[in-house]
Parts: sequence; structure tokens; C-alpha cells
Amino acid sequence: MYGKILVPLDGSERAEKVLPYVEDLARQFKSEVLLLLVIEIEPERTGIAPASLPVPPETYDAVYKDSLRYLTGVQDSLSRIGVVSTVHLFWGHVVSTIVEFAAGEKVHLVAMASHGRSGLSRFYYGSIAAGVLHRIECPLLLIRSVHSTDEIARVPA
Repeated sequence: MYGKILVPLDGSERAEKVLPYVEDLARQFKSEVLLLLVIEIEPERTGIAPASLPVPPETYDAVYKDSLRYLTGVQDSLSRIGVVSTVHLFWGHVVSTIVEFAAGEKVHLVAMASHGRSGLSRFYYGSIAAGVLHRIECPLLLIRSVHSTDEIARVPA
């Protein structure tokens, strides 16, 4: 059913909240997982403000190496539990790169975490997940991630 699952990541713990769901699906359907990280040189405007900060030219090499190291670490974790994955690292605008990559690779599912913004902060900062949702041609599994400090704040005293 899901031969190829695309997982866009950004290096954050919040983005990784989708991984347990992907692991289960990949094992159940014997899927290949495509791990994708997009580095934006010039931020894409998805709201009033850019979705991310620009990457200074003097840091391109270091950012690329760190991003590749991160993705291969996630790939190694998946490999240890028997999930086959590939690593894909691109420079570009996040939403358009995710959508174009998904179409080009003919993925069966895009699985990603939403950072859970709502109201004015979502409007102001934009939403990668919302941008993908409105442009993607294949099924989208969207997990609302919660930051660990948010979880702690809800624990009764």
C-alpha cells in the first residue's frame, strides 16, 4: 500500500515525533522510507514573515555536513530496527521542494509533523505543513507534535 514513504525533517525533536508512526507503517508495509531535509538559502514566504532564517554563505559547507550527519543518524536508527531508508538533502524552498520531490519519486505517502502553531503565530510565520497539505498530490499523514516543555507544563502538580 505504501511502498515509498517520504519523511521531511528539519533536525528538530518536534519534526522527529512522526518517526514512530513511520517506523510502524514501514515495517507493516515493508516500505522504503525517504528521509528529506531541505536547507533554505533564501527563505520562502509562507505568511507575512519568512518561514526560516537565511543561511549565511560562509556557513553553507558546515550546514550541509551537519545536515547530512543528522540524516544519516536517523537512517542508522531506522536500519537498526529493519527499516530500509535513503537520505536526500537539497537546497531550496521547503514546501516546493517537498512537493516536487514527492511527485518526482512517486511516493505513496508523505508523513510529517506539524509544529502545532495556531492563530496569529501560524499566520505570521506560515506553516510548512499547511503549504504541503494544499499542494501535495499524494496522501499526507500529519502528526501534531508537542514540544517536551509543553508536555511537562500539562502534568498536574
